[in-house]
Amino acid sequence: MKKRTPRVAELLAAGPTLFSFEFFPPKTEKGWGRLFRTIGTELLPLEPAYVSVTYGAGGSTRRQTHDLVIRIQEEFGLTVVAHLTCVGSDRDEIDAILGEYDRAGVRNILALRGDPPADETARAALAGRLGPDGEGSRDFPYARDLVAHIRSRYPHFSIGVAGFPEGHPATPNRTREIELLKEKVDAGADYIVTQLYFDNRDYFDYVARLQLAGITVPVVSGIMPVTSRKGMNRMAELAAGSRFPAPLLRAVSRAGSDEGVERVGTHWATAQIAELLNEDVPGVHLYTLNNSRSTIDICRNLGLDTYRV
Repeated sequence: MKKRTPRVAELLAAGPTLFSFEFFPPKTEKGWGRLFRTIGTELLPLEPAYVSVTYGAGGSTRRQTHDLVIRIQEEFGLTVVAHLTCVGSDRDEIDAILGEYDRAGVRNILALRGDPPADETARAALAGRLGPDGEGSRDFPYARDLVAHIRSRYPHFSIGVAGFPEGHPATPNRTREIELLKEKVDAGADYIVTQLYFDNRDYFDYVARLQLAGITVPVVSGIMPVTSRKGMNRMAELAAGSRFPAPLLRAVSRAGSDEGVERVGTHWATAQIAELLNEDVPGVHLYTLNNSRSTIDICRNLGLDTYRV
């Protein structure tokens, strides 16, 4: 049994505002080496409260996610949150993954329904394993089912779930969307981490509506800085979409290069986070895209040299 690191629920309860980073599994050996150099020499000195590791669509990077989670925790001693999705996974597979994490001392999970792969070949490979509406799985049609299973089998785990300040694309009824989120919290989720957004009014209004619905767990703010015009287009194509405020669009239009766009995005994210810190939000989760430069610049702009502010 490996020495365990703190659970995110414990860190959030201790306060004040936490800073955390998100990574994704690289596709190449060269990418793995670059990511570990980045974490060890550039991001670790910023002392993130925890880091998280994503899954690909349909769980396509499941093995890589597991390997990256274990390696980060073992080599750097960081608290790591492993993403876990329902897509095409049966109960035995989920239990095997959770058991491996438990033995390795990883007790933090972000439970997601997940997106099925867009590729027809990959999707066909999941035939008969998806849920009744072509999403999730037969054993875990929705994220709340995965949350409930983890809580019942591994009560010592900390479980996070996703929130959508700009609205979930599959649930245009915003009232129903919050009802579904409450089901995940009631099933055992300890905290919520939001999808990216660019207007803090969306976050503050979202939290207020959650509180009115009786959802009182911490809501960690997810922030992704703009780093290029191509990246902005990719954000706009995400399942949840992205609304870019006019002042941000005007600033980007004035930038003559992607380097200029990155400076604009870093400035915008810095201003967003500064306001969030002034309001004592529970946490700020930076979607790094494995890029240390923007993350470091944002933290320096804010005068941060530690994860608690």
